[in-house]
Amino acid sequence: MTQGVSRRWPREWAGLAVSVIAVTIAAGVGGAAAARAADTYGRLQQPGWAPPASLFGPMWTVLYVAMAISAWLVWRSEPSRENRVPLIVYGIQLVLNMAWTPLFFGLGWRGVAFIEILVLWGFIAATVMLFWHRSRWAATLLLPYLAWSTFAAVLNFSVWQLNS
Repeated sequence: MTQGVSRRWPREWAGLAVSVIAVTIAAGVGGAAAARAADTYGRLQQPGWAPPASLFGPMWTVLYVAMAISAWLVWRSEPSRENRVPLIVYGIQLVLNMAWTPLFFGLGWRGVAFIEILVLWGFIAATVMLFWHRSRWAATLLLPYLAWSTFAAVLNFSVWQLNS
C-alpha cells in the first residue's frame, strides 16, 4: 500500500504544479490586461448595483485558488484516462477566461466581450458537470466561479448597454 502511495506522489505533485501554473498564467494575463482596468471601469457608466473596482482583485484571487484546487482534485482522481475530457474542457474555459479582460478593457469591445462571456459561462457549466462525475468537491469548488461569472455577464451586458 505504501508503495502505491509513493508511486502516485510525484504524479500528484506534478498535477498540482500544472494546475497552479495554468491558473497563475490566466491570472497574470487577466492582471496585465486589468492594470488600466480600474481607470477604465471608473470612467464607464455603471448600473447602480455595480461593485467597486477594488472588489475584483480579492474576488478573483479566491476564485483562482478554488479553480486550481478543483482541477488538481480531478487530475488526481483515478483513472486518469477518464479525466482527459473534463480537463480539456477546463483548459478551454481557462483560455476563454483569459480572453475576456483584454476584450472588455483592452480593446473596449464590450459587445464581443458579452458574447465571449456567454460562451465562457457555458464552458464553466460544462466543466462543473464533467468534474461532478470525477470529484464532487472539485465541482463544488467551481460553483462560486460560475455564480460570479453569471454576475459578471449581467454586469458586462449592462455596462455595454449604458455605454453604447
